[in-house]
Amino acid sequence: MTSLRQLVSNRRNSLKSTGPRTENGKLQSRRNAIKHGLTAETVIESLENPEEYRAFEAVIISEYLPQTPVEQELVHRVASLFWRLRRATSIETGLLKMQGEILLTFRSCRHKTVQAHEREDTGTSVALRQDALVHAQGAQKLDAEIGPAYAANPSRDIAVSFLRLANLDNELIDRLSRYESGLWRQLVQTLFALQTLKRR
Repeated sequence: MTSLRQLVSNRRNSLKSTGPRTENGKLQSRRNAIKHGLTAETVIESLENPEEYRAFEAVIISEYLPQTPVEQELVHRVASLFWRLRRATSIETGLLKMQGEILLTFRSCRHKTVQAHEREDTGTSVALRQDALVHAQGAQKLDAEIGPAYAANPSRDIAVSFLRLANLDNELIDRLSRYESGLWRQLVQTLFALQTLKRR
């Protein structure tokens, strides 16, 4: 329990830390929540459309029809959490898409190189030339296993893209997963609080 002396000291100290005072400082502190987009307040104005968010929020509000100020705050929080979950999914999709594009570019280049070597050297079997070419170019072992039989297999391509992404930065996948889990927990808690209030 806080003593009276500590309480007075806390109040005195709080008067010293009043936040930024200059216009430049206030402008900078306004953006403090925006680091990488996952923990941003709700909308990253330079990347997302605020009007689109407002329309999304209006749909959520019409779903719950809040009656009290507390219910309104909780409904706004629900909209914000759903929006950020959509952002996390969008980030994951974008990362996998970029890796997929790299994979397709690599395959296309490898295919063109193999075709060029086939025209030059007709005495060696295609499989041996392709294997030697992949090793000579220093390609990843994972891509060396991917042959024409797998070219049209989307689930395998997504798995390969995920593995490349994990090899590139394993922390990135973990961080994204932690943020998404945290958002889901917050959303469940907020929905529970909102339903509890509505039952009264």
